[in-house]
Amino acid sequence: MVCASCGFTAYAHSHPTACALVVDEEGRLLLVRRAGEPDRGKWDLPGGFLEEGEHPLDALRRELREETGLEVEPLEFAGVWVDRYGGGEAAPWTLNLYWTAQALSGEPAAADDVSELRWFDPAELPAGEEFAFHLAEVVFAWRDRTD
Repeated sequence: MVCASCGFTAYAHSHPTACALVVDEEGRLLLVRRAGEPDRGKWDLPGGFLEEGEHPLDALRRELREETGLEVEPLEFAGVWVDRYGGGEAAPWTLNLYWTAQALSGEPAAADDVSELRWFDPAELPAGEEFAFHLAEVVFAWRDRTD
């Protein structure tokens, strides 16, 4: 959009997120249930939006600490997905960055915008429609790489 008075141009952009596929020593994946909208009650991966100027890996560590109580170490970059944060034309676009990670310390507990967390064996993951946003694609791509 361009301001007719001063000529300033505001560019639309995707909002960046950083999320983790946290896997325990038994090979189980940590999923969290969303406590709020959009997609309240659906399974998600822990993570969230970057703060202004924040490095994605710092955001990942911060978000995991806030949502799960875990201190994590990112391992391998797992991919990028583009999506919308909610339904409809007004929903903002997101640029979603994913890493595998391991928990270093802390006691897992649902906090912040998470109502529940649970470890899932790759063979017992929820059905696709039980995931928020595009998360089924991310989780099933991870599962297929670990087979």
